[in-house]
Amino acid sequence: MSFRVRDIGLAEDMTAALSFILGSQQYEHVFEPDRRLDSAVADEHFAALMKRVAENKGRVLIAEQNGRAIGWAVFLVEENAVFVIEEQRMCGYIAELFVNENARGLGVGRALIAACEEEARRLGLGHIKIGVLVKNNRAADIYVRAGYSPYTLALRKYL
Repeated sequence: MSFRVRDIGLAEDMTAALSFILGSQQYEHVFEPDRRLDSAVADEHFAALMKRVAENKGRVLIAEQNGRAIGWAVFLVEENAVFVIEEQRMCGYIAELFVNENARGLGVGRALIAACEEEARRLGLGHIKIGVLVKNNRAADIYVRAGYSPYTLALRKYL
């Protein structure tokens, strides 16, 4: 089965984008119960994402198969803290990556990652980051196979 990666069309892809957010929330809730599952989360998160995209030279990419959106990636440009050497201060960041369950294993996620990497190169960035929940082994394995390696580790303590 073939698919293509293209830029989001807000009018035609809104329903799919919201479903990707909900799908991601449901998938991640298994690993991290702090993920919201209420009906408003998709609209709220989408609005926040689009603001970040507009403010951070972002781009939203859709994977499409037979005219139907099957996954997405949200790319942003981030600025690291001043203690990072200047030539590595600006970097790409894959803020969202989701593929519908029935399209997993077809290379859709890899193609979306590659498209984000190409966008980072086009912008002259020297590196790109992606985050993953510690218990999300499937995603972590995919990212490692795509050439990513651990950079930071955030620790949490409930009080």
